[in-house]
Amino acid sequence: MTHTKYAYVRVSSKHQNISRQIKIFTNLGICKSHIIIEIASGKNFNRRKYLQLLEILQEGDTLYISSIDRLGRDYDGIISEWHKLTKELRINIKVIDSPILDTDTKPLTLIDKYLHDITLHTLAFQAEQEWHNIKDRQKAGITIAKEKGVPLGRPKIVRTEKEIYTIKAWQNGVINLREAMQKLNLKKSAFYKLANELKDFS
Repeated sequence: MTHTKYAYVRVSSKHQNISRQIKIFTNLGICKSHIIIEIASGKNFNRRKYLQLLEILQEGDTLYISSIDRLGRDYDGIISEWHKLTKELRINIKVIDSPILDTDTKPLTLIDKYLHDITLHTLAFQAEQEWHNIKDRQKAGITIAKEKGVPLGRPKIVRTEKEIYTIKAWQNGVINLREAMQKLNLKKSAFYKLANELKDFS
């Protein structure tokens, strides 16, 4: 029976670089179609692509991750998922930066098993602790920004006089929908979205 190699790449935001993780896995001979890339928080395992990956994994397959925190950042969740993957689904896991955790070679002695387990729990703890540290730093940054009067969130979109005038003309029946869309060079969905934004404009 042929077993398949998969890799799971996760980052929390689209601004993070995934090229290093992808390069590691392609260098290991894992085809790009088997490299699952997901942009999602690691705080829980309710992630669309991760759940899809669980559906396609078969007994004997191997799942590669660059580090434990790419799998997740929840201590209890990591331990639970590790058990599910290795005991229930019976797949192998290879952790690039912690080969002691690789499950394709069984611990030879009781001390080997002990070192494996304690490493898994230690790295799972570190993964969640770092998540809390990141959140604390974000909160501190937001607090400082507010104290300095720095605007937060997305910048407010300023609508042009042409947009406002055209929408009002359409709403008042001066021009029809087609004319209004042509004036603003918008498709219907975008036009209605703009109209909804400006509905309370006076």
